[in-house]
Amino acid sequence: MTDVLRRGRASLAFGFFAQGAVFALLVTRIPAVQDRYGVSDAVLPVFLAAVPILAGVGSVTTEQLVKRIRPSRVLRWSQPVAMVALVGVGAGNRIAELAAALAVFGLAVGALDASMNMLGVSLQHAYGRSIMLGFHAAYSLGGIVGASLAWAGAHWHLALWVSYLPAVAVLLPATLVGSRWYVDGPAGGTVGAVTAADDAVSAEGGGVSAVGGGVSAEGGRAARGVAFGLLLPLCLVMTFAYIGDSTVSNWSAKYLQDTLGSSEQLATVPYNVYMVTTLLGRSLGDLGVRRFGAGGGGRGGGRLF
Repeated sequence: MTDVLRRGRASLAFGFFAQGAVFALLVTRIPAVQDRYGVSDAVLPVFLAAVPILAGVGSVTTEQLVKRIRPSRVLRWSQPVAMVALVGVGAGNRIAELAAALAVFGLAVGALDASMNMLGVSLQHAYGRSIMLGFHAAYSLGGIVGASLAWAGAHWHLALWVSYLPAVAVLLPATLVGSRWYVDGPAGGTVGAVTAADDAVSAEGGGVSAVGGGVSAEGGRAARGVAFGLLLPLCLVMTFAYIGDSTVSNWSAKYLQDTLGSSEQLATVPYNVYMVTTLLGRSLGDLGVRRFGAGGGGRGGGRLF
């Protein structure tokens, strides 16, 4: 394996690590954010729901953007934006400022999640073996660090921006330096590969059309229907898994502090424990995929879930 790919893998893993830390710093201090801005319990779900919705918008936008700009450039600049937005969440005083900071954070997170996973898939293809779960393990490790920093901030009653700023001051320049070694896949990475596959299917459809006329269009629609039918169970599993993951991420600290009466620092612990367990699973995941295949690994994980 070339040094270029090794450096690309290490730098991308650090990008995942940094994002895990940044996200943990936000979600584990949600009760403190709520108190700082005076957000009512009725309005809080709106703010929490807006972030993943805007992240979805950022991801869809990135899908179109990478047709013109390499995924590495999208990641290089969206990740610092997310970090600055995190500091904005901790530094503002008015509801409008919180809404603006969370909106920027959501859009940036969507862009960086999409682009970093595109780069990860491209690297996995280049390696010729499963390495994606290793990147997600780096995210979990970052989550552990971020939740631990959040615990320290709550323990010493630090202002939110005081908790956020040192972490961002370290991670932001480090990710910018590391971004020099990101490795894009050919023809725009994963999107290029998907586009090429679509072109190949279109070419085959065109050839059949010349022979069979209208049959090719019907066959193409039937093939797409079969493909969607095969993907639908996976999509449902991913949906429910995302709901479970978001519930733990966004509400664990709030539930412990408000419902169970825990201290502010103790409310950061469940997310940390959750990240430890995901780190264990993801660290072994690539080995499982190599040993049992992606299908076997997915079935085993689904049974455990």
